[in-house]
Amino acid sequence: MASKLVAIITMSTRGTRVGPKVAEFVRKAIEKPLADSGIDVNPVDLVKFNLPVYNEAVAPASVPARGSFQFAHTKAWSAEIARYDGYVLVIPEYNASVAGGTKNAIDYLYNEWKGKPVVIVSYGVQGGRAANDQVKGALAVPGLLVVEPRPTLAFAGQADTFAAVGEGKLGDATRADWESNHLDTVLEAAAGLKRLLLNPKPEEEKAQAQAEATRA
Repeated sequence: MASKLVAIITMSTRGTRVGPKVAEFVRKAIEKPLADSGIDVNPVDLVKFNLPVYNEAVAPASVPARGSFQFAHTKAWSAEIARYDGYVLVIPEYNASVAGGTKNAIDYLYNEWKGKPVVIVSYGVQGGRAANDQVKGALAVPGLLVVEPRPTLAFAGQADTFAAVGEGKLGDATRADWESNHLDTVLEAAAGLKRLLLNPKPEEEKAQAQAEATRA
């Protein structure tokens, strides 16, 4: 039995999206190295939770100490996120920024995320660096431990960009480029995630200090 469980979450919600294929590329890269250390990886797709813009009466940070979630979609998302020891967020970048659905899903919860390690993998025309940085900032408040490096995966050329954005296809040239030039970064991030999962205490204390500094 695995000692730890990690969710690799496809954070895109568009009808036509390449996100699931990007998440599958990442999963195939990290699954065995993590499994060798007793860490299982489970795919999660945000779109299946059909989250509206946050509509609960209670603030996420107040649950469960001072209130409870009302809606079934929130309860389902909360239960799913709470069951994992760590996360790999596979995020798109739209218009040089984090996607609204990605940010909304993060903001839906607080204590379910708190203190856990997370890898951010972004993708886009230029690799999604802006969205990657913005999500790192958003995760600081609930005190997640953001692993470095944070892979940024760019599409290889105009044809592959159009295929990804318009058809949800991951082109052969893009896949080859990622395997040749980005796989090491993905594996390095997975190794950092593994270290935090198996030796958490010092980083948990660091995360708590960072969260307190952010709220001050």
